[in-house]
Amino acid sequence: MIEPGIGLLFWMTLTFIILLFLLAKFAWKPILNAVNDREVTIIDALNQAKLAKQEMAQLKEDNERILREARAERDGILKEARELKDKIVNEAKDNAKVEGEKLIAAARQSIQSEKLAAMADIKNQIGSLSVLIAENILKEKLDDNGAQNALVENILNKSNLN
Repeated sequence: MIEPGIGLLFWMTLTFIILLFLLAKFAWKPILNAVNDREVTIIDALNQAKLAKQEMAQLKEDNERILREARAERDGILKEARELKDKIVNEAKDNAKVEGEKLIAAARQSIQSEKLAAMADIKNQIGSLSVLIAENILKEKLDDNGAQNALVENILNKSNLN
């Protein structure tokens, strides 16, 4: 086996120590700083990812809440619209019923007044016909003077008795 000489060993050790000193003085701090910076950057990125995940969960929850509220509001509006429609329909039915009853009452009143007018007209016609018939009968009976005198005496006797 080949053994290195003591001089080579000395120079190798001295070179290693100088290299170690130079690395410690000039390269070690920037390398450690770069590693530390990288570690901090990774931790920050992980924290940002956690925050983004939490924000996404919060946004999702807010969206679901907003959707629930919108659905509830939509259902309320639809219910209110149905109630309003039913109210309007019922009011229209009630108004139609009232108007129908008014029309029926007006028709009954009109029929009653026309019936009374017809009855009065019939009574007038009957009265006119009765007078005409009585007049014709009296003319026939009272054509001669003897019948006229008997009628006048009969009326006078009746009035004296009363």
